[in-house]
Amino acid sequence: MLKTQLDDYIKKYETTDFIKDDPVQFIHRFKNKKDIEIAGFIASMFAYGKREVFIEKLNYIFNLMENRPFEYVKNFNYKSNNIKNCDYRFSKDCDFLQILKILNTLYGENETLESLFKYSYEQKKEVWQMFQGVVDYFYARVDLPVTKGFYHLLPNPEKKSALKRLNMLLRWFVRKSPVDIGIWDFVPKSELLIPLDTHAAKISRKLELLTRKDNGYESVIEITENLKRLDPVDPVKYDFALFGYGVNNKL
Repeated sequence: MLKTQLDDYIKKYETTDFIKDDPVQFIHRFKNKKDIEIAGFIASMFAYGKREVFIEKLNYIFNLMENRPFEYVKNFNYKSNNIKNCDYRFSKDCDFLQILKILNTLYGENETLESLFKYSYEQKKEVWQMFQGVVDYFYARVDLPVTKGFYHLLPNPEKKSALKRLNMLLRWFVRKSPVDIGIWDFVPKSELLIPLDTHAAKISRKLELLTRKDNGYESVIEITENLKRLDPVDPVKYDFALFGYGVNNKL
């Protein structure tokens, strides 16, 4: 009964109409793969707090980039940058400046976010350790003054938080659906982890998909394993079902 109900919510909410109010909208603005990768990476980092506020901030950032994120990153010069008013909640302009400087180095070495994530995944064949490798790459290249906000934009997997935004980014790039764009194929859909925030955790407890009281790494694993019982091949599609359940039950 639970599977039938949740599958119905997926059919209702995993549609192109979902895109316009979600941060996933930013990757659908571009056709070039490198533009999509960079846009998704930036959008996912800022996707916390009030949705209307961070979407407004992201619109500002992409307008600053003249809606050419790859060209902007490739030609970025931190000494003559135009990073102003890109601060958001915990992060400051200097934190975003450092992110862009590291992206400039990455793409300047004929690498991409895909190659970085792929290399990290191939070392361990495990998503959480892949995130650790990616985050370590950025942490090791901090060479400008940053605040704690830099580490909020890219949280450390070692701290065992839910890593909601990184898991959301991976869902966007690995799954192929009316919403998710499916440009990466080195991680199987079956290995994706649920993007968990407090709202999704509340719904998961209501549906008895989660028994733990915390909203960290172990809870992500528990929910994902329970969703695999409903669909072992594509468990994270139920992210849309949790959203739909919350909407329909006003949770």
